[in-house]
Amino acid sequence: MAKVQNTTATVSRREMLAGALGAASAAAALSVSPPAAAADKVKPSTTEGARTMGSRITTRDGVEIYYKDWGPKDGPVVVLSHGWPLSSDSWEAQAFHLANNGFRVVTHDRRGHGRSSQPWDGNDMDHYADDLADLIEQLDLKGIFLAGFSTGGGEIARYIGRHGTSRVAKAGLISAVPPLMVKTDKNPGGLPKDVFDGLQAASLADRSQLYKDIASGPFFGFNRPGAKPSQGMIDSFWLQGMTAGHKNTYDSIVAFSQTDFTEDLKKFDVPTLIIHGDDDQIVPIDAAARAAGKLIPHAELKVYPGAPHGITDTHKEQLNKDLLEFARS
Repeated sequence: MAKVQNTTATVSRREMLAGALGAASAAAALSVSPPAAAADKVKPSTTEGARTMGSRITTRDGVEIYYKDWGPKDGPVVVLSHGWPLSSDSWEAQAFHLANNGFRVVTHDRRGHGRSSQPWDGNDMDHYADDLADLIEQLDLKGIFLAGFSTGGGEIARYIGRHGTSRVAKAGLISAVPPLMVKTDKNPGGLPKDVFDGLQAASLADRSQLYKDIASGPFFGFNRPGAKPSQGMIDSFWLQGMTAGHKNTYDSIVAFSQTDFTEDLKKFDVPTLIIHGDDDQIVPIDAAARAAGKLIPHAELKVYPGAPHGITDTHKEQLNKDLLEFARS
């Protein structure tokens, strides 16, 4: 049974400051100054043990998986798995924060997404989990804090279900889809299958517009009264989605919505942090985080009041703090 904790997150915004260019110029310029409390102080890098910022591995079935490897090589390891239809770029705020605080952070683009290969077949949770296993084994990562956002939560759940926790020390489920999204007789609180059929139909009709509609609407909660949409967040979501393969993202809708992770969650035998917004319109909290917390022994559930699905962006300061605290515990 999960221990439930409510936490209020403050979303900081960059302030735009106007300043004079000097006596010789009458033009005004805008400069961006992030709030001091939210800004990471960048620590000097060293060339000793340096690694490339982006690399690839080849999976057991010949798929190339792109990954980033940030932070000190000898630091405690964090592996982050992204959501649909995004890429490892969606984790950049958390990866930067954790790496800048001494952790080695590995993030990858799921098969068919981002800069990874776009295979026609294998766009399912078993292959996603095996790809993750290949990445972890080829990099020989151990003692991992393994966390997944949204679809990525399903990926890490299936990884633990198929490959165990011999290399995993802690787990994190962030706005994650497990245990099961679709409504069934055994899961009456899930969403009707028609919702996901409609999502696939919209993807075939005009997936570019679909991604714009999701990002400008429910994903970040920009459809709520009083919301202040960020065009930057919307554009980033759209760009990551359009970088992914058409067939891959189409198939992935079935993978994230109709895969049952119940038995996988029962195999979690490491400390697990579950974080979810209680205004998540994409993956409603009751059938997801609250249900998962009942299946994972000794899981800790943190609920972000009023938070939407995309908390890696909208609540990044609070999420960064919570992930770092849990990683250090």
